[in-house]
Amino acid sequence: MTRRVLRSFFARIPPLALVVTVGLLSAEAGYSQSGSTGHKMEPGMDMEMGGKDKADKMDKGLLAQISPSREGSGTSWMPDESPMYGIHAKYNEWDLMFHGNLFVQSINEGSKRGDEQFGSINWIMAMAKTETAGGNLNLRLMMSAENWTVGKCGYPDLLQTGESCNGKALHDDQHPHDLFMELAASFQRAINQDVGFEIYGGPAGEPALGPVAFPHRLSAFPGPQGPISHHWLDATHISFGVATVGVFTKNWKSELSLFNGREPDDNRTDFDLKPMDSYSGRISYLPNKNWALQISGGHLTEAEEDKAGKAFDVVRYTGSGMYHMKLEGDGIWATTLVYGVNKEGDESSPAALFESSLTIQNRYILSTRVENVEKTGRDLVLEVPALDTKRYSLSKYSLGYMYQFLSGNQWTPGIGFSVSSTAIPSDLVGIYGEKNPVGFVVFASLRPAPMKMEGMGAMHGMGDM
Repeated sequence: MTRRVLRSFFARIPPLALVVTVGLLSAEAGYSQSGSTGHKMEPGMDMEMGGKDKADKMDKGLLAQISPSREGSGTSWMPDESPMYGIHAKYNEWDLMFHGNLFVQSINEGSKRGDEQFGSINWIMAMAKTETAGGNLNLRLMMSAENWTVGKCGYPDLLQTGESCNGKALHDDQHPHDLFMELAASFQRAINQDVGFEIYGGPAGEPALGPVAFPHRLSAFPGPQGPISHHWLDATHISFGVATVGVFTKNWKSELSLFNGREPDDNRTDFDLKPMDSYSGRISYLPNKNWALQISGGHLTEAEEDKAGKAFDVVRYTGSGMYHMKLEGDGIWATTLVYGVNKEGDESSPAALFESSLTIQNRYILSTRVENVEKTGRDLVLEVPALDTKRYSLSKYSLGYMYQFLSGNQWTPGIGFSVSSTAIPSDLVGIYGEKNPVGFVVFASLRPAPMKMEGMGAMHGMGDM
């Protein structure tokens, strides 16, 4: 009963996003006809401004209300109370931002199906932003060398599933990210003091579906491994062909996307461009500076393949809440809770994730992740035909610690470890070898230091990463 109610609710998200978008635009039209009566002028606005000057001032006033630390992966939103990790520079009229996260890790995942590996999980990102045509233009490039540093089939991650390598479905391994994780542009412009619009797209990007992707979440930042619920929650963060339109206010955003929902192949250096025949919608809400909420739904065309290689569609729904609270001494407490459902034909499978990290004085970081996901024998590639359609409730838990060396420059090195435990269903113990396999990761890391307020000021109103 509960699942039917949830499916019925989430199925309405794309049309609901369309209704909200049209509603916001209609409200703007009414505002334009009735004038600015009842709207408070921003501090410093000149009551005697002429038409163009007044419009320009309105535009900047609205965009200035959008915190530079709000935006996450693609067009998703994080809480306003989020530190920005990056290196800022200026070139003529362009604001430049460089960001990244580098791990050099040794992974050992327990059980007969687990594996061990020494490698590097990594990504870098560059953004260039400028003001043009009365709004903000943002160019984004995100890349990863994981194809070479963990191999084309990825790194060990027990109970992980999704994508393929050498013609076989991956299992108990997290696939590497593509060389081009994002190559996209966005444009934001205010329509009036209360409403603005955003256009986003490119050959590689992220549609309006799901929460902030795990490589960008502060709650997931301290650890290298991806969640086993990834392909239920945020796997579309690398889609080859994306176009998104959105309407936003200070606290709300409604978006619609067309995109290529097929999974990338195991040639990680090219662009897997195919028809943009998948669609999604997302509604985001920031009730205050500490919280970011979203609901989203999408239809992914030919997103998965069966054993015979025949592609089939997946319908995905997600809802999430993110909580960030800054602490003294560049500290931050970041927590994410996500629920998602994949619907394949008449069958649905849920996933839930809780993750949290506590950073003290930008030096000591404690982290945890708890997740549960329902997967079939086919998902797990058990190679036992009788188990292909059987569903298993799978759980994984992890605890981690990281120590960062405060070097005083723009880069922060660190060392850390994490320990994980998985709960294997009783009838799979013979395949996995034990009931509760234990895995561990030891790593060194390098990422930019938190930006200071003077660096953030130059980016204000122009979004983040």
